[in-house]
Amino acid sequence: MKRLFVLMVLCLGLACCGTAQSSGFTSLGNEEFAKVIQKKKTQLVDVRTPKEYAEGHLPKAINLDVNNKSFETIAEEKLNKRKPVAVYCRSGKRSKIAATKLSAQGYTVYELDRGILHWDGEVVK
Repeated sequence: MKRLFVLMVLCLGLACCGTAQSSGFTSLGNEEFAKVIQKKKTQLVDVRTPKEYAEGHLPKAINLDVNNKSFETIAEEKLNKRKPVAVYCRSGKRSKIAATKLSAQGYTVYELDRGILHWDGEVVK
């Protein structure tokens, strides 16, 4: 009985914990992210600084620095809410922030979980 109770508490805890999907966006590993960005309608966004972007980015990515005070306004100007948005950064921290902000604005957002540091696809320099 005690084990059943512990199991139920664990399951409930896992169900209630904040996952990326409950935050309004979906975090993906490399393989799944690669599939999403191959779709023509997906808007690919690098949320790092312009300097980091210039050092290397995914092909066809646009740069919208999430640390820019006007990030949400610029996103409204450059992105289409009817199309999915795929975001990434260096390690995954800033992309989660950007994904949360964009999701709150009504975008469908996919985020590269561990960032470009762990990306095994093509990078443009």
